[in-house]
Amino acid sequence: MHDRKRVTPADIPHLTFGCAILGTGGGGGVTSAALSASAALREHGDVPLVTLDELPQDGLVLPLGAIGAPTVSGEMLPSGREAALIRDTVEQTLGKPVVAVMASEIGGGNGVEPVALAASLGLPLLDADGMGRAFPEVQMVSMYVAGRDPGLVVMADVQGNVATLRPVDGLWSEALARAVCVAMGSTAIMADYVLTAGEMRGAVIEGTPSRAIALGRAVEGAADPVEALRAELGAVSLITGKLVDIERRTGGGFVRGSVVIEGIGECKGRLLRIEIQNENLVALEDGRVRASVPDLISIVDNQTAEAISTESLRYGMRVMVLAWPCAPLWRTSAGLRTAGPAAFGYDIDYIPVEECGEAASPVAAQGEKGARP
Repeated sequence: MHDRKRVTPADIPHLTFGCAILGTGGGGGVTSAALSASAALREHGDVPLVTLDELPQDGLVLPLGAIGAPTVSGEMLPSGREAALIRDTVEQTLGKPVVAVMASEIGGGNGVEPVALAASLGLPLLDADGMGRAFPEVQMVSMYVAGRDPGLVVMADVQGNVATLRPVDGLWSEALARAVCVAMGSTAIMADYVLTAGEMRGAVIEGTPSRAIALGRAVEGAADPVEALRAELGAVSLITGKLVDIERRTGGGFVRGSVVIEGIGECKGRLLRIEIQNENLVALEDGRVRASVPDLISIVDNQTAEAISTESLRYGMRVMVLAWPCAPLWRTSAGLRTAGPAAFGYDIDYIPVEECGEAASPVAAQGEKGARP
């Protein structure tokens, strides 16, 4: 049985499965992250999984994650030195010790890789993250929604370059970090919202690594993995079908595009289009919204229930699309301003996924957001 207080090698397959689901198509590939995490645990031992209450309240929590285009990060792997470079820079700059690592986002490889980073640094992993899912932009974290100052942003790349930024707010942290990321080859490891454990209180989504592991355990050995996953998530099924059209392009540190799924079986005759920006953003059917950010939309294999990332989508895949509610913080006015449909350039009102159904309002207009000022 999983010991919630430690992440062990036996937990990595479950964590990887769950993070891929919570990644909503993004967060970076999980395969290399799982290999990295397993190797780090074998070399350094299990990683303690701790709560905020278990940490020194004046010690720094280091949120770590990859920034950039998943299509690039899957081919240009980290060197393994980035986390130590970032930790050392943070401690030297702020004059306080780092007492724990936290996943900036629990989705995709960004939810798994922090296990390896924590193990290599000899630090515990905080049982929390800044999203409860994956989002593409730097300011789209719970710490920003909660009004915390972005403070110090430190980025390191595979070459060993280290950049330190002091943005005035979360929007500038995205603009500046994205520019540096592009200069670093469109992929880097980043720490932002480096806060003390006391400052993190009330500003993070707690329990998410544990939840990711629970998702993996829920489908293990299940007679119907997709139904087991749907039940564990409390998700609705938007469509079962095959991928018939995919459009993807990489630019500005993002993967953007759309995918069309044609219904099969009971869904025959239906078409669902999903808009993406690293993650699955909006699901549309007959011009109506079936689900949208900040709620979660995941495309999964209709037999194994394994999540399919946006960069791995291929014509002819048989899939099911699941959608389920986000963390309550994202449904606040500040949360919706930060990561609701309008934040991505969609002129639609947010409707909770559980209320969408066939009565969802039609899309008035939609567009692609430009660069942050």
